[in-house]
Amino acid sequence: MTADQTDDPTRGGRAGQPARPTLRSDNEPPVLVKEPPPFTVRLSQLLWVLSFVAGGIGVVYLFIVREDHLPVITEAIRTVDGSRTDEIYTSAGDIVFWAVFGTMVALLLAQITQLVAFMSRKPGTRWWQLATLIAQAGLYALALEVVGDGEQGEQVRRLMLLQCGLVLLALLAGSFRSALTWTARRHDIRRGLIGGGGGDL
Repeated sequence: MTADQTDDPTRGGRAGQPARPTLRSDNEPPVLVKEPPPFTVRLSQLLWVLSFVAGGIGVVYLFIVREDHLPVITEAIRTVDGSRTDEIYTSAGDIVFWAVFGTMVALLLAQITQLVAFMSRKPGTRWWQLATLIAQAGLYALALEVVGDGEQGEQVRRLMLLQCGLVLLALLAGSFRSALTWTARRHDIRRGLIGGGGGDL
């Protein structure tokens, strides 16, 4: 091959040159991405929200029928010890009612906080959620004695039982393998640049 042929680009002088190196690397840096949670996590979240609705309705309803329930609570206390004055029983009934009411509100707020922590993949959140369920079960047992056997008391018990059932189902849904893996991963990471291909320049 002559010098003219080597210098002339139209004569295929570049045919023997190596290909231009690519700017894309197989060893790309990890990138945080936002991926949707698995179905079991979304189901657990939905069940938690439904339990909040049931609990909120129960709290509001119990407050509305407070005046009707106070005599029932007072009589329940009187059956334990009938040697006190009426004022003492009335005061004790108020204390018991507001203690139950305040506990219901506190548990509801605690569960809302724990749901936020659960969706943020905070470690150990499920144990705290289980603790609130145990506390709710104890509160339900107390409510059986406090709210009475009337129609209004039956409504309160049904709402509390519905709330406990929804919480139990939410905990079960959040304990499947896919949900546990999602929580343990803490962050969604993939290799490469966000939004694309990183083509050659």
